Amino acid sequence: MDEERMTSLSFASLSPGAMVLDLAGHFVAGLLLGLVYFRSLWWNARLFVAGERVVTTIGLMLGRFVLLGGLLTLVSFEGALPLLVMALGILIARSVFMRRVGEAAL
Repeated sequence: MDEERMTSLSFASLSPGAMVLDLAGHFVAGLLLGLVYFRSLWWNARLFVAGERVVTTIGLMLGRFVLLGGLLTLVSFEGALPLLVMALGILIARSVFMRRVGEAAL
């Protein structure tokens, strides 16, 4: 294969405007992934405490890990910066979700 063709689709070869849009997309994807992940963690914890539906509880737990790990692995192929931006979105989603859960518990 031609090495020049392989690198033309990399993150570093994007124009500055496209790079900003790509990073914004990774950030939003991280926010959404984080909200899905922590919402399913909350649901999983409630199922675990109830002691019912053990298969559903284990399946949800495994699905959560596979989804998070798989998407972060896919993004890591684009480079460190998109991975870090997506991880930042996940961390911010965690803060937002925990704040909402804390307010609901009061």
